[in-house]
Amino acid sequence: MTPRPLRSPSPGGSALVACDGITVRLGGRPVLEDVSISVEPGEIVTLIGPNGSGKTTLVRAVLGLQKPQLGRVRRRPGVKIGYVPQRLSIDPILPLTVRRFLRLGGKRDEGALQRAADEVGGSDLLPRQVEELSGGELQRMALARALLREPDLLVLDEPLQGVDFTGQLALFDLIDRVRRERGCGVLMVSHDLHLVMKGTDRVFCLNRHICCSGQPETVSRHPAYLALFGSGAAESLAVYSHSHDHDHALSGEVVSLPEPARHAGSPADERPHGGGADGPSQ
Repeated sequence: MTPRPLRSPSPGGSALVACDGITVRLGGRPVLEDVSISVEPGEIVTLIGPNGSGKTTLVRAVLGLQKPQLGRVRRRPGVKIGYVPQRLSIDPILPLTVRRFLRLGGKRDEGALQRAADEVGGSDLLPRQVEELSGGELQRMALARALLREPDLLVLDEPLQGVDFTGQLALFDLIDRVRRERGCGVLMVSHDLHLVMKGTDRVFCLNRHICCSGQPETVSRHPAYLALFGSGAAESLAVYSHSHDHDHALSGEVVSLPEPARHAGSPADERPHGGGADGPSQ
């Protein structure tokens, strides 16, 4: 796929989606209070916070599935949204190939399916049964299905859940590449704090309200963030580099690079990774 230049925000700073002071109450209980966020073209915005902090409710509001009692959600006119849910519940006895899974919800020609599968590095998965896929492979196919909508905005609700650590690294690299090549915005919910530093442009720390927000380095030192996750959380966000002498398969296994690439030893071979396999959980 030929990379497209990142689309810059319009002169008026028009976001793909913006929540302006939204408040949501469920059963009379406040779930979100006066929350404002926005996502611009070409940026990754990540929501973090403990369990019950309102992250999924905020995603539902962005998607138009949850109406706030106060405030409003503005979407750029004509914006197309691709969504990857937190969990895909597929009956294991249902005979469903990946090709058929990608076609659910709309008629797709074979060429479009192949291009989407190629983009996420899973063209060989199309004839396989969905139940046979690993966690990382299934998430890639869910992302491929979202990309079939040609989205301006990708909304990913914990896309790394159920994927092992090396698979998480590979998926996060893929998400970053997709936004760069397509110029789309990404709104992502994640509790994998060790990966937040890797490519996120802005972080919103949520606990019913916005506790703090900004670039990951700033948020990781904010007193509200430390109060939620503890003083050790900042260490899990530390970025380190190493000579990357391997790659990762779809399922997350380590794959050795060819000898010349392994010993190139140039600065370009050093890639940042999140510091530590076990970030604080929600």
